[in-house]
Amino acid sequence: MKLSPLTIGGLQRALADGWRVANATRGISIGYALVFTLGGLAIMGGLLTQGWTPFIIAAAGAFMLIGPVVLAGFFGIARAREANEPVGPASIVSGFAQASPALWALALVCALLFMIFVTDAAILYAYMVGATPVWLDNLLPANANVMSFVRWAGVSGLVVALLLYGIAAFSVPLLCERRAGLVEAVVLSVRVVFANFLPAIFWAFFLSTVTIGSVLLLPLLPLTLPWLAYASRAVYRQVLPRA
Repeated sequence: MKLSPLTIGGLQRALADGWRVANATRGISIGYALVFTLGGLAIMGGLLTQGWTPFIIAAAGAFMLIGPVVLAGFFGIARAREANEPVGPASIVSGFAQASPALWALALVCALLFMIFVTDAAILYAYMVGATPVWLDNLLPANANVMSFVRWAGVSGLVVALLLYGIAAFSVPLLCERRAGLVEAVVLSVRVVFANFLPAIFWAFFLSTVTIGSVLLLPLLPLTLPWLAYASRAVYRQVLPRA
C-alpha cells in the first residue's frame, strides 16, 4: 500500500475539508456527537456530586482512549454523503456494519488501555487527594495535592495516549474501509506515524488539546467532534490514498 508524506499544509487542508463535511452534514453529525456529549455530562455530573471534581480532568483525557472507535459512525455519514445517498441514522449504523470485524478487536484494546489509565488515575487520586471531597468552589485556590494529581495523571495518560495513537490513528480508518486486516492495519499505522513523526505528533497534540478542551467545556463537543472526525478521515486519505 502506497504511503504519501504528511505535511503541515496537508493538515491545514484536512481541517478545512473536515469543517466542510461537518457543516454539510451538521444535523446528523451533531446528533451523533450528542450521544457522547450526554454520556460525558452524566459522568461529569456524577463526579461533581461525589466531590471528585479534580478527576474530571482525567476523565476528559480518558475520552481520547475510546474516541477512535466512534469514527466508524462518522465514516458512514461521510461515505453516504460522497455517494449522494440520504444521510441519517442509517448511515451511522452502516458505518459500523461495513467496518471490518477486526475493528471490535481494536476496540477491546482501546477499552483495556482505558481501564488501565482509569485504574491508575483512581489510585493516584486516592493517594494524593484522598477521600476528602473537593468541590468546584474550592478547586480554584492553589492546592498542592490536586496539582500533583493532575500532573502525574497527565503523565500517565500521555504515555497511554501516545501508545494508542500510534496503534489506532490510521488503523481505525483502514479497518472502517476494510482495506487491511488487523495486524497489517496496525503495522501501517505505526509506520505512518514514525515516517511522519513531527507532523503526526503535532496532529496528535492538536486533536488531544481540542478534544479535552471540548469535553471540559462540554457544549463545544457536538461541534468539534464531527469536525475532528472528518478532518482525521481527510488526513488518512492523504497519507494512504486509494489506488
